[in-house]
Amino acid sequence: MIPAAGYVAALAGFDRMTTARLTSLLAGRTPEEGYAIATGEARAAGPVASLFRRDPELAERWRADGVRRTAERSWQECLDADVSVVLPGDPDFPAQLLDDPRCPAVLFVRGDLSVLDARRVGIVGTRNATQRGRETAAKFGYELASQEVVVVSGLARGIDGSAHRGALAVDGSRPVAIVGNGPDRPYPKQNAELWNEVAERGALISEWPPGTQPDAFRFPLRNRILAALVEVLVVVESRERGGSLITAREAAERGVDLFAVPGSLQSRASAGANQLLRDGAAPATDVTDVLVALGLDQRRAGRSRFDSRPRPRGDEVGLLETCRAEPRTIEALVLLHDMTLGDVAMSVARLERSGWLRETGGWFEAVDEWADLA
Repeated sequence: MIPAAGYVAALAGFDRMTTARLTSLLAGRTPEEGYAIATGEARAAGPVASLFRRDPELAERWRADGVRRTAERSWQECLDADVSVVLPGDPDFPAQLLDDPRCPAVLFVRGDLSVLDARRVGIVGTRNATQRGRETAAKFGYELASQEVVVVSGLARGIDGSAHRGALAVDGSRPVAIVGNGPDRPYPKQNAELWNEVAERGALISEWPPGTQPDAFRFPLRNRILAALVEVLVVVESRERGGSLITAREAAERGVDLFAVPGSLQSRASAGANQLLRDGAAPATDVTDVLVALGLDQRRAGRSRFDSRPRPRGDEVGLLETCRAEPRTIEALVLLHDMTLGDVAMSVARLERSGWLRETGGWFEAVDEWADLA
């Protein structure tokens, strides 16, 4: 016997299926009835009939999809991928989404949705992140998870992945990822191990069934789910346009507290985050800012991560702080610190050898203790 979820899983994978169309197919009908209408086995009525009249080609495509994506095959794909199919009427469906104006018609889940009962903070940002941005995301992810806050992100490369790596470095943490393709297809591929660890320890959520490709149009859609599931959203780095700004807008529309990490005016990676600050987002200069917004405060926790690097001394302290503000060349450091070229070169060499500075194309930037997680 094929469960009703199998018919929904099949429908969700039909060509040009949208949340609105799937919701319309299932409105007042069983999933079996909705599937029969979509595949032409039953007569369409109401909005679905109007849709088919406006777009006869869609009706033809869905009839063909009924042969390709049977309910039995779709259900077996979910079982094989260890993916749960969760509908709005199910007890496990996230309560945070039920009254959302664009509530998903179905969720495909690897892991345990009960993790959403904890406090939840979203961390998002650009895929083309700077090393400093990745380190900041890892730091925030680690320190939030240390306070038993669930870190929610999109599991993309760059800021998202770094936030989850930071969270996963905490024993017992249970992060959540909202992805824009099938939950069985890690994207990008280099994040496959990260995907599996998030699914094993927390929850990996999609509104697309197993096998769904990471088409570009799906990622802006998943951002609304991420925004609806969190209590606070932190944008670490964002360019002038991008998915993180879409997520920020979705969060603002839902009354979610919005934070942004200030960045250099010369860094394109921070242009979007700085724009959010200009438009009224709260600055997140430390994870304490976020914890206070949640009614928590990490200063009472008494946990800290040990940094084994030799501490900078003498002139090294000032040189490190200058490079922490933004990357500098040896020549710029000489001018800014009124030191000889030899003294600067020796101090910078010691800082680089100790792991405090990194050189890229003649420019030196500070390395935070989170670099190994970023």
